[in-house]
Amino acid sequence: MQFSLPIAFPRLSLPPQSASDRPPDAFSRPAAAVWGLALWLASVGNLPLWQRIDALGGAPSQKLVLIAGLGAIIVAALVALLWLTMWTHVFRPVATALLLVAAFNTHFMWQYSVVIDPTMLSNVLHTDAHEVRDLLSWSMPGTVLLVAGLPLWALWRRRLALRRVWPQAGWNLLGALSALVVLVVAALLSYQGLASLMRNHKDLRYMANPLNTVYAGARLAVDQLPRQVHPLQPVGEDAKLGASYAHQQRPPLLVLVIGETARAQNFGLDGYARNTTPGLARWQAQGDLVNFSQVTSCGTNTQVSLPCIFSPLTRTGGGDKVPEHENLLDVLQRAGLAVLWVDNQSGCKGVCERVPHASANDHAVPDLCNGGECFDAAMLDGLDQRIEALDPQRRARGVVLVLHQMGSHGPAYAHRAPETSKPFLPECRSVRLSDCAHEELVNAYDNSIVYTDHFLDQTLHWLKARADRGSEDTGMIYVSDHGESLGENGLYLHGVPYAIAPSQQTHVPMVGWFSKGLQKRAGLSMDCLRGLGDQPISHDHIFHSVLGLMDVHTRIHQPALDVVIPCAAPV
Repeated sequence: MQFSLPIAFPRLSLPPQSASDRPPDAFSRPAAAVWGLALWLASVGNLPLWQRIDALGGAPSQKLVLIAGLGAIIVAALVALLWLTMWTHVFRPVATALLLVAAFNTHFMWQYSVVIDPTMLSNVLHTDAHEVRDLLSWSMPGTVLLVAGLPLWALWRRRLALRRVWPQAGWNLLGALSALVVLVVAALLSYQGLASLMRNHKDLRYMANPLNTVYAGARLAVDQLPRQVHPLQPVGEDAKLGASYAHQQRPPLLVLVIGETARAQNFGLDGYARNTTPGLARWQAQGDLVNFSQVTSCGTNTQVSLPCIFSPLTRTGGGDKVPEHENLLDVLQRAGLAVLWVDNQSGCKGVCERVPHASANDHAVPDLCNGGECFDAAMLDGLDQRIEALDPQRRARGVVLVLHQMGSHGPAYAHRAPETSKPFLPECRSVRLSDCAHEELVNAYDNSIVYTDHFLDQTLHWLKARADRGSEDTGMIYVSDHGESLGENGLYLHGVPYAIAPSQQTHVPMVGWFSKGLQKRAGLSMDCLRGLGDQPISHDHIFHSVLGLMDVHTRIHQPALDVVIPCAAPV
C-alpha cells in the first residue's frame, strides 16, 4: 500500500502590528499558521509512523481508516498545543523546536527503528560528545531538510499578526478548546480500531511525532525535578564489617566490571556458536570462574540500568526510577571499605558522586587512547597507583573497585576493538547499520565482545597476580548493563521501552571469579555456585550479593537476593 499526504504549507505573511493597520483577514493568519504547521507535522513529520502502520498488513481500506483516525488525533493535539503558544516571541521559537525535534526523531526512527519514551529521552539528555559523534551520518541533514526545511522557511519569512494580550488570550483559548473537541470526536469515532492497534503494537504509542518527545519531556520533569530538590535518602546507616575482618591476614579486593551493551546471545560462555570468550573459557576450565547464563537486566539503557544495578531497590520496587536513595557504594564506604570508580564511558550517572572516582581519559595511554576515547584496557594502566592513593586505613580493610566499560557501545562497534584484535572480518564500519550486510554487522559486534573478553582476561591476570603475592584475597564480578538489537525485527541499538523490549536487549552476560583466598575467606563452594549458574537471576541480585561476598552486615541486606549465601559457609 502506498499513500501520500500532500500538504500545501500556507504562506505566513505579516501585516503591520498595530490594530488600525491590520487588513481585514489578519486575524485568520495565526489560525492558518497553527493548522498548517500541525498538518505538516502530522503528515511529513510522522512518515515513520505511517510507514510502520502500512507495514503491519491488512486491507488497504482498514489501514486508511486507522491512519485517518490517528492522524486526526495527532493534528488536533498539535493544534491545541500550538494555540497555547501563540504569543509574540513564543510561537515561532516553540514551533521551530517542534520541527527540529520532529526532524531528528524521524531520522533516528528511520535509521535505527527506535521509539521515543521518557527513558530514551533521558538517555539522550545524558549522552556525551563522543556518543553523539558516533550517531552522526550523512543522511541526517537530508532528513532534517525534508521534515523541517520548508516549514521553517515559511515560519520565519514574515511575522504573524497578533491581537493585544487579552483578545489574543481569548482566541488562543478558543482555538485550543476547539482542537480538543476535534480530538475527542476523532478518538470516539476511531476508538475500536485504534485501541486494538495500540494493544497489539505498543511501540506505536511512542512514535507520534513530536508529541512523543513533549510527553517524554513532561514525564521527566515530573519525575526528576522534585527529586533534584530533596537529598538522597541514606541507606545502610547500620552497615558494619563482619567477623572475617577481625583478624584478617589479607584484605579483600573485589572488582565489579560493569559491561556496556553486551548481550548474552553473542557471549561464547552462554552457548553462542562462535567462541567470542576464549579467555574466560580458559579461566572457567581452571574451576574458579562461574558463568551465570540466565541474567536479566533492569533496563534497556545505561541511564536506567546503571543506577539500578547499585540500587537497594528491585526493578519492580522502583530501582528503575530516578534514584531517591543512596546506593551500594555508599553502604560499602559507610562500612569502612575503600571504594574507587574508574570510568571509560559517559559517566557514572550519579552512582559514584560520593566516592573517589577517575576516568580512563585522565591520562592518555599510548596505543590505547586516541581522539578522546580509550579502549577498556586503559583502565588497567596505573591501577595499582590509583589504589595506593586511596585512604590507607580503608584500604587496609578492603577495596571495592568498579570498572565501567566502553564495551560494545554502538553504533560504532568497529571502534570498540583495536584493528589487530578482530577475528571476524569483514565487519560493518558504518553507523548506518541498516546499510550493512547482517553478517558484517554481527562481525563488528562480535569483535567488540572478543575485546571485552580480552579486557576481562587481563583484569583476571592482574587480580591473580595480586592474590599470588599474598597482598589481597581477590575476586571479580562482571555483568553488562543491557543488551543490544542487531536488526532483529527491524530493531537496532537499544532503549526500547522495557515492557515491549526484545530479549536481545534484556538478557545479559554475567560471570564471577574468586581467588582461592577469597573462596576460603567467604566459605564459598565453587561446585555449589556452578550449580546455580543456570538459575534465573537479575540485576536485583548484585547489591545484596556484593554485601554478602564482602561480609558487610546491614538490615537492608536481603538474603533471598544474595546468590552467594546458598553456597557460603561460616569460616
